[in-house]
Amino acid sequence: MRNFVEELKWRGMIHDIMPGTEEALMKGTTSAYVGIDPTGDSLHIGHLVSIMILKHFQSCGHKPFALVGGATGMIGDPSMKNAERNLLDEATLAHNVECIKAQLGRFLDFESDAPNKAELVNNYDWMKDYTFINFTRDIGKLITVNYMMSKDSVKKRLSRDSSEGMSFTEFTYQLLQGYDFLYLFQNKGVTLQLGGADQWGNITTGTELIRRTCGGEAYALTCPLITKADGGKFGKTEKGNIWLDAARTSPYQFYQFWLNVSDDDALKYIKIFTMLPKEEIEAIAAEHAQAPHLRALQKKLAEQVTIMVHGEKELQNAISASQMLFGNATSEALRQLDEQTFLAVFDGVPTYEIPAEELPCNILEVLAVKTDIFPSKGEARKLIQGNGLSINKDKMADPNYELGQADIIDGKYILIQKGKKNYFIIKVK
Repeated sequence: MRNFVEELKWRGMIHDIMPGTEEALMKGTTSAYVGIDPTGDSLHIGHLVSIMILKHFQSCGHKPFALVGGATGMIGDPSMKNAERNLLDEATLAHNVECIKAQLGRFLDFESDAPNKAELVNNYDWMKDYTFINFTRDIGKLITVNYMMSKDSVKKRLSRDSSEGMSFTEFTYQLLQGYDFLYLFQNKGVTLQLGGADQWGNITTGTELIRRTCGGEAYALTCPLITKADGGKFGKTEKGNIWLDAARTSPYQFYQFWLNVSDDDALKYIKIFTMLPKEEIEAIAAEHAQAPHLRALQKKLAEQVTIMVHGEKELQNAISASQMLFGNATSEALRQLDEQTFLAVFDGVPTYEIPAEELPCNILEVLAVKTDIFPSKGEARKLIQGNGLSINKDKMADPNYELGQADIIDGKYILIQKGKKNYFIIKVK
């Protein structure tokens, strides 16, 4: 059994830790859980820190529980929020839970016969029949309003514009999360809750409930909220979140996100978001320092996270797609791209539309009359004769070529490359 706390420390993954936690973990196999709010049907990379903590927990010999908040997701956690969220109906939450469960299976061992195999639990299972009267009698009486008001998540919300305020529904959230910890402590032997730094107040409410209810010893550990070196929000791009669902964020876009992080962020992220050992990370960092322009850290980071989330095949597809713009990609590789990846690779490229019935058509007519890729047929002919034009990554040498159905990719697109870096898309409708 490896030292879980020591592992997290060198990776920079501990923000707060309750006294006695490390000692308790070293006594033997321990059970811990992370709560995940199922407000969407996909996790995004903002969830990855907590998931990686559970993954490290399991790799150190302990038993992880992933709690999907089917009940608490109906209320909404006020932590770090400026306004109350919309409440989701039961059917939507059930769908979200199933999708999240499938994604978690890429990180945690749920299926083996190992004694520390992961378990997924849903707090809706124990909250759905718990009446309001019984909950307030059993749990509400144990925690004072003064105690609840002292939590940062409550104080910050109440200190803002009084017109926003905080509903009673959200105010009770920490009691519900605290009860989750108590329930798992009593029924699953869970003695540790893990989470982001913004969850410290909710987690310690749970340890307090356990102490007051049965005199039990329970512990808390939180990880830092991840930031970018330039102060920007981690995981956000101009187009929004980076999702783990390939339908929302393609593996190519996912790979590119990690590939394009700064040097400072790459060194921090490779410790947090991969399972690479310390010695290997130090070796890659030293290699990167010798030749930063080769981006060894970013390449290894992007490789490891993409494999973990999407698999080896999608990594190779993403690398192949990445070579489309700047590498020696082939026509065959281009035609193997799915439409989502094709559009992601050539995002922002000037696009023209041609009706399908106008094909076949002479290449010069297409380039200079039906589109304005070239100002004249003469200029188009000159570049073709100079071996400077490619159609779908194949060099075009014949100015009399008839562009036709065989040139259409995925039934819709023709890629024109003018020189080394200028791309154009013809969409056939």
